[in-house]
Amino acid sequence: MALNLIFLGPPGAGKGTQADRVAGSRGIPKISTGDILREAVANKTEIGLRAKAIMDRGELVSDEVIIGIVKERLDRADVAGGFILDGFPRTVAQAEALDGLMTGRSPLIVVDIQVPDAELVRRLTTRLICGGCGANAPEGLAAGDTAAAAARCGKCGGSFVQRADDNAAVVLERLKVYQKNTRPLVEYYQQRPTFCAIDGTQVPARVAAMIEAAVDGVAGTAVVGGGTGR
Repeated sequence: MALNLIFLGPPGAGKGTQADRVAGSRGIPKISTGDILREAVANKTEIGLRAKAIMDRGELVSDEVIIGIVKERLDRADVAGGFILDGFPRTVAQAEALDGLMTGRSPLIVVDIQVPDAELVRRLTTRLICGGCGANAPEGLAAGDTAAAAARCGKCGGSFVQRADDNAAVVLERLKVYQKNTRPLVEYYQQRPTFCAIDGTQVPARVAAMIEAAVDGVAGTAVVGGGTGR
C-alpha cells in the first residue's frame, strides 16, 4: 500500500524537518507546492502559464490553479509508492479538493505536530537560517550562541542569520493567522482513523520516532479506494 502523508502544525513546529526525515526513511518524494508551482511555470505547462499570468499581475494564485498543479504532480509515476505534501492543503477548501484527487488511492495519513505557542515563540525567535541558500541551521545552533558566528552551512558554505520576520511581534501575528486560516484543517481531519497527533515539544529525534510509530500504527486502518480514510 502506498504511504500518502500530509503534515499539519503551526510555524516552528518542525513540519519541514520531520517531513524530510520521513521522506528519506520511507523512500517517497516530498512534494513542495512552491517547488512544483515554479516548475510548472518554468516548463510552460498549460496550468503553469495560467499561474505565471496571475503572478505577473501581482495577484495570488487561486485554489483552482494550485489544485491543478498538485493534480499534475500526483499523476507522475514516482508517487506510486506514496508521497508527502509540503504546504498543501492550507485551507479546508483545498483539503476537500485533495480528497477528490485521492479517489482510488491509498488514503491520506495526517500528522499533526502539536507545540504550545510559548515554545513556538521561543523557537522562532532564536532559530537561524543560511543567509545564502535559506537552509535551516543544524539542531542545537541558535541565535545568540557563540558558536553561531563561526558556523557555516553544510550545503553552500554560507553563514547563518536570523530571518527578518523572526521577532516576537511578527511570530505572534503569524500564529494568529495560522489559528484562523489553517487550524480548521485539524478539525476537518481529526475524526479520521488515519489522523495522528504528535507531541512536538520533544527533541527532533524523539518526535521522528513517534511519527514513524504512529504512521505504522494507522497505516493498517486505511482502506484503498475512498481516499479519505473515513
